[in-house]
Amino acid sequence: MSVRPPVHRRKGGSVEVVDSKYAVDLATQQSYSENIFLFVPNLIGYSRIILAGLALHFMSYHPKYCTVLYCVSCLLDAVDGQAARALGQTSQFGAVLDMVTDRCTTSCLLCYLSSAYPPYALFFQFLISLDFASHYMHMYSSLVTGSRSHKLVTSDVSRILWYYYNDSRTLFLMCAGNELFFVSLYLMKWVKTPIGLTHPLLKHLTWPEAIAIASFWVFLAKNIINFVQLWKASKILVGVDLAERAKAREVSPKSKGTK
Repeated sequence: MSVRPPVHRRKGGSVEVVDSKYAVDLATQQSYSENIFLFVPNLIGYSRIILAGLALHFMSYHPKYCTVLYCVSCLLDAVDGQAARALGQTSQFGAVLDMVTDRCTTSCLLCYLSSAYPPYALFFQFLISLDFASHYMHMYSSLVTGSRSHKLVTSDVSRILWYYYNDSRTLFLMCAGNELFFVSLYLMKWVKTPIGLTHPLLKHLTWPEAIAIASFWVFLAKNIINFVQLWKASKILVGVDLAERAKAREVSPKSKGTK
């Protein structure tokens, strides 16, 4: 006789919650033919981590190797999701692995920029904090409201976040442009040769500086979205708290009346 898995559905939600001990046992016993750890998009995710680690290794002394490795790692971010959908290998583990890799990779680069530009260290630290806080709170607010993915944002919650997460081109361009801005700041420490423009204001401009100027507006928009994400997630969590407190007040008089 097969044992029914200990699963229950959240009221009003779309997520089935699996008992943690059962989940650990299931992951331990998974077969080679259905091993989620070995799904193609997750293997791409592991390669992103390795490439990012190598980029960090070369970051302080070999900018060419670092830039190539870092950019390839970032570009693979657009490949793993397509592979998951094409192969029918989407997974919760893969989604979280993807987001954690993004956050950690960018944070490591910002840590280096903090040491490369000491006067702006506090600014880079603020960007790291904003990135982690907005994504963590957004992820948690998605979980407590029963969403299967942090990307499933409806337009009535936030039109900005809905457009950001539901248009793949917008999501890719925002993330790529944001990373390009940080990479250009990194290369500005190494490249000092001007492009050769004749305009008096541009004659000392290097190509990393030109890329930084062009991608700055994407960087600005991306971090405005992070602010919106943080604020909306905060309001959702406060709303959930208010709903639970109201429910507790309704239950309390009833429980007293039965005594």
